Amino acid sequence: MLTSIAGQSVIVTGGSKGIGKGIAKVFAAQGAKVLVAARGLADAEATAEQIRKSGGTAVAHAADVSDWESVQRLVAKTIEVFGQVNILCSNAGIFPQKKMVELSPDEWDHVMTTNLKSTFLCVKACIPAFEKAGKGRVVVTSSITGPITGYPGWAHYGASKAGQLGFLRTAAMELARYNTTINAVMPGNIITEGLRDLGQAYLDGMAAAIPLKRLGRVEDIGNAALFLASDEASYITGQTIVVDGGQILPESAEAIDSI
Repeated sequence: MLTSIAGQSVIVTGGSKGIGKGIAKVFAAQGAKVLVAARGLADAEATAEQIRKSGGTAVAHAADVSDWESVQRLVAKTIEVFGQVNILCSNAGIFPQKKMVELSPDEWDHVMTTNLKSTFLCVKACIPAFEKAGKGRVVVTSSITGPITGYPGWAHYGASKAGQLGFLRTAAMELARYNTTINAVMPGNIITEGLRDLGQAYLDGMAAAIPLKRLGRVEDIGNAALFLASDEASYITGQTIVVDGGQILPESAEAIDSI
């Protein structure tokens, strides 16, 4: 598929579950060496073990991506086990749903720190490794929620995801001197462990609002990230790609019904 991925060293934050797990597996299947980073070591190790059983290369590491020292240790660990850092998939994020009238300032700060500040910290920590390697790739997992759409209870999440896109546009210019690109994938409704817990009726209702009539798979996001991290995408930077099955396109429910 994308032969330039083979042998590359990849950090995937939030890689133990959901979209991050999908990204980690997609990269490993193309021959990348994956560092699966998550808050819980046991969960990260479980994903890494699945990758290894499938013939891939993966190592688990516990990290708090909102903490600068922890992020520096994450990068150092990757260099220790793989020799370098070629690709950063900044995917870690949280999305607790709470409307503003109930949302505390501390809860707002927690989401912004975990989702937005962590993106800056991870990119900053990788710059020396990218410079040494002679090139680098950063793929940020943003969302359609915030940059394009809104949903009650996710003002903090939406702000953090829109903030990531503001960050990457200037970051793209600053990283260019290190022959490093940074782009973002913006997922729509992707089926993950959390969504499955809501039941089939809920999933069917969500799929009905999407032109392609299905929820996305974590591999759909992984494949988009894979392309943006490849040599084939070396002239793309500061850009975003929506992966949502057409979810943002209909202007009304009637538009969906007429398909």
